[in-house]
Amino acid sequence: MSWSTRELAELAGTSVRTVRHYHDVGLLEQPERHSNGYKRYGVSHLLRVLRIKRLSDLGIPLSRIAGMGDNEYPHESLLALDTELAATIERLQRIRMELALILRQGTPTDLPPDLAPITTELSEADRAYTVIMNRVLGPTALGSLREMLTAMNPGDPTMAEFDNLPADADEQTRADLAERALPYVRKLHATYPNLGSVDDSPVGPQRASQALALALKDLYNEAQFDVLIRVSRLLTTSEQD
Repeated sequence: MSWSTRELAELAGTSVRTVRHYHDVGLLEQPERHSNGYKRYGVSHLLRVLRIKRLSDLGIPLSRIAGMGDNEYPHESLLALDTELAATIERLQRIRMELALILRQGTPTDLPPDLAPITTELSEADRAYTVIMNRVLGPTALGSLREMLTAMNPGDPTMAEFDNLPADADEQTRADLAERALPYVRKLHATYPNLGSVDDSPVGPQRASQALALALKDLYNEAQFDVLIRVSRLLTTSEQD
């Protein structure tokens, strides 16, 4: 008794294409051909295809199956698969917890659920900058960022002026706002000294610093960016005095 490729595939619950793929990757030996040139498969081929399909359905890659004998118990492969599945389940459980919080809070999805609610009052530019900070900063700076955002509501009046500063604000307006914002910024730096740390950044200190600098330039208008530079210079000067 023998079967054609199609009959073998139907018996094994797979497709002709899959059987041919097993041949191509060396998982299944080529059967003998009848005088008419057609392949004829026997019981050993069916058992082999069933074993391959079962291991594949369990999640073991074909590349691992290729190195197994027909009677070999795939202990190491099953252990590796179990470890991978445990990690996947843990990741999916974390995602479900985050989704539950997001759905309950009705907050946007671009920030973690614990951070998103405390950024709802930020300006569009500040919130976008926070999204980038959340990606490039490490645990040290992110901890300070969360503390700062939680404590700064309603914040300093100069921050509202900064948010509403038009791009064509004149020189005097920019200079005056920078001077008045300096005490608040200095206090933030003293209270949260790790906020600017990029030492433990997941993307590396240099790339993190570059990304943050480019974000400031792109997200804030010309006048706002100028005020940020002025405040930074004033802060540096005051620390040196």
